[in-house]
Amino acid sequence: MPRSPALVLIGPAAAGPTTIGELAAAQLGLPFVDLDGIGERYYAEVGWSIQRLVDCSNELGRVAAERMWEPTRAHAVQRAVEDHPHSVLALGAGHTSFIDPGCFARVSAAPSVVLVLPSPDRAAALAELRCRSLASKGTEWISAGHDFLAQWHDDAGTRSLATDVVYTAGVTPAATSERVAAGVLQRNARSVPFSGGSI
Repeated sequence: MPRSPALVLIGPAAAGPTTIGELAAAQLGLPFVDLDGIGERYYAEVGWSIQRLVDCSNELGRVAAERMWEPTRAHAVQRAVEDHPHSVLALGAGHTSFIDPGCFARVSAAPSVVLVLPSPDRAAALAELRCRSLASKGTEWISAGHDFLAQWHDDAGTRSLATDVVYTAGVTPAATSERVAAGVLQRNARSVPFSGGSI
């Protein structure tokens, strides 16, 4: 099996994969990697950048720009997974949501992929995500009538990658990260022979 991150956290914008991933990494004693923080170098490998995405959004609209951006996102995920084995990797919103099946096919699943959502109730989850996004980014993620938060929340491909889903409503980030870290340790214990091995 190819080497892969010990844990990948995914979710819509403002769901909290980065916060929970950083805490879980500390509990597991593993390096933490946030794709939003390192993505530019991978985007540049295929001739893109955040600035180019912004420019395309201004010229063509955010929806069209995001469609053009899909191969770049797929490339970044693929490269981040390859470059950071035995780590905790958080993927930014949209990095697992693709319209193009070919792009989605490039996104490899890791042994533990946790989808982070505020609530099992769709309406409550979207309301909470929208509130958080407005507070942190000043946006509701709606462009030309297209609701990106709903797209990311509902995306079937994203959900198919997840080996677990955690709901954070009424639970502290520390408690959520403890549950996530425990899941990684349990999965590792099942897959590693008794004679030895580590995450």
